[in-house]
Order: sequence, then structure tokens, then C-alpha cells
Amino acid sequence: MKKLLILLPSIVWITCTTGQQYNADEAVVRSIADRILDETEYGFRVYRGDETWDNAKDIPQNTFVRFKSEYLSWHYVNGVINMAMTDLGEFLQDDRYTQHCVDQIYFGFNNYKVFEKRHTADAPRWGYPYRELFKIMELDDCGSMGASAIEAYNRKPSQELRDYFDRVADHILNKQDRLADKTLVRQGPRKMTLWADDLFMSVPFLARMGKFTGEKKYFDDAVTQVLNFHKYLWNEDKGLYYHCYYSDLDRNGVAHWGRCNGWVMMAEVHLLNHMPADHPQRETVRKILEKHILGIAKYQNGKGLWHQLLDKSDSYEESSCSSMFVYATARAVNMGWIDKSYGTIALTGWEGLKNNMITADGQLKSVCVGTGIQDNLVFYYNRPARTNELHGLGAVIEAGIEIIRMKKEMKQE
Repeated sequence: MKKLLILLPSIVWITCTTGQQYNADEAVVRSIADRILDETEYGFRVYRGDETWDNAKDIPQNTFVRFKSEYLSWHYVNGVINMAMTDLGEFLQDDRYTQHCVDQIYFGFNNYKVFEKRHTADAPRWGYPYRELFKIMELDDCGSMGASAIEAYNRKPSQELRDYFDRVADHILNKQDRLADKTLVRQGPRKMTLWADDLFMSVPFLARMGKFTGEKKYFDDAVTQVLNFHKYLWNEDKGLYYHCYYSDLDRNGVAHWGRCNGWVMMAEVHLLNHMPADHPQRETVRKILEKHILGIAKYQNGKGLWHQLLDKSDSYEESSCSSMFVYATARAVNMGWIDKSYGTIALTGWEGLKNNMITADGQLKSVCVGTGIQDNLVFYYNRPARTNELHGLGAVIEAGIEIIRMKKEMKQE
């Protein structure tokens, strides 16, 4: 009896501590998501000035405008945020977050045709919003936003949205440049260049489209991309992906950039999230993900974070790639795709983010801005890092969700 009395306070303390931890984690994630909701203002502002309009139809002809809020843009980072907010809303049973995705998508469809009619070949890219919606040119324009549009459709269907999926699918399957082995590429910075980023700009949409339509061709193409990107970009010695492969030179670029590795890892997770359990290549994708997780684990620093250049500890600590790695690793553990022992990578990474990158009022620090490709490491070293840059917000929300889920599972055990 005495032993029981001695042990009981310890058991209670452990239980309470674990509960307090994921309650605190939920507060952190909500603070980030709530700030996004607070800062999302629907409407347009004259490009240089203060005049505003709630609807595009009210904007005078020959008037260049911008969004009132950057959260309205039809940009791949907004797709990532939309998917994360949807996941958060479902996880917390809070429709406010899910509604952000639905409202953002439908605001675009309610307004883009005005700008489409006004757009001319010589119009500046910045003059009319929604160019990516009505004039799809690259995977950046359609893949991530297309994936989030499917999420919005699942909650508020419309024929216009359904038709958009077919446009995106047609671009990815039939119009985007590819190598002879069907690998998706771009025409820059060199002809037929493979960007690691583009695995995420294609696979999450293809996976959702496969699930939505039941057509195997979408899953098969997604798997083809995972396998071919691995073939061209994987550095076996480093356990990391290169940022690019130049097909005309038959060589890789110079950088093991953090976020491009994050894009690859997140794309693989999105595929496994939606892929049929009996797909013949599912285990192959899982093994590639596990190998990548082991690779990035070697570069996690003493704070639990990762660097802008993963293999260069003198480059700055960067929060978007750190969030992506935490999310992907925690998700893989939670879903039973990899052994539970990998969970410590994610847990220490999350603590690193909370202690060093996320402020008390939900600001996310040190997010690298959008980044192209150059063949010198100085370019990557010197890319600016900003607070609340949109490239990191979706990933950190996803990371928080999976960490909370992991800690709850640990408590139950």
C-alpha cells in the first residue's frame, strides 16, 4: 500500500504533464491559425493607394489592383495554408478553420473572370490578380491550389469547381513539360530543368484527384514522379535531395536546400495519405520516405532545428523546412508507416520551433522567402528570411496537428 501511495503522485504528474503539453501545443497552433483568420480581409486595393473594393466587378476599367490580404492570392503557398487549415478544422472540430479554405477558393471563383476579361498580353503580371487561375502556365500555378480546391469542393460542391479540376489535371497530365521518362520539368532556369519543389506542386493534387475520381492513372503518375525525382535528385552519400537536375547538362545543381527537401517529403506524405492500401507501389513510396527521414535526421541541430542549407551549419536556422520535417516525420509515425522510435526527431523538432521560432502571439520567425535556382551556394545563404512569410505557415500548422496527435497516443500507451 505504501508503494502505491508513493507511485501514484508520479503517475498523476506524468499524466497531467502530458495533457498540459498537448493543450499548450494546441494553443500554439491556434494562435498561428487565428492570426491568419484575423488578417484575412476579403477584397481588393488599388495597386498604389488606399482605395478599396469588396468585389472585382466594382473596380473601374484600367485600374491595377492587389488583394487586401496576401491570404487571398491564388498561389501555391495559399494552397498549403488552405489544406492545413482544413486539417486543423477537422482535427479540432472547429469549422472556422475549414471555412477559411472554402471561402478563399470561392472568393477566387466569384471574382477572377473580371480580371480574365481585362487581361491582355502586354498587361503587367502584377496588375490583375488571379492570373494563375485563368492562365495556367506552370505547376506553381495550379497543383497546390488545385489540391486545396478539391478540399473545398468536398465541403461545398459546385460544377465550376469540378470543371477546374479537369483543367488542372489536363495541364499536369498533358501540357506541363516532361522528360522522355515522364518526369515533370520546367523550361527554366535551363531548358527542361527538374525542380525538387515540383514534386509537391503536382503529387498532392494527383493523389486527391485519384481518390476523387477513382481513376488509377492519377496515382500511377504520382508514383512515377516520386520514383523519378528520387532517381535524379537523391544524393545517396548525403541522404538528401538536390534542389535541381539539369537534363541538358546531365548534372545536379549545387544545393541541398532545406525547403526543397521539405517539399519532397511532404509530397510523399500526401501521396500515402490518399493512396489505396493495395497499390503495388505503396511500399516503395513508404521506403523512400523512411530513407529521407533518416537522411534529414543527421542534420538536425542541437536546438532541434534544420538549416537553410541542410549540410551547411553556418547557414541560418530555417523554420519552413523544420516544420515540414516535423510534420512528415510525426505523420509517418502516427500512421504506422515508420517505427515509433523516429518520433523523437519530430518531438525535438517541435520543441525547437516553439522555443526559437514561434512567438507568444503566434508569429513564425525565420521563413525563407520564395527561392529560385542558382549554381552558387551564396545565393541560398543570402536569401532573406522573414517573419510570417507564407511559405512556412501551412507546414507549421500541420506539424502542430501531428505532434498533438502523437502526444495523445503516447498518453494512451
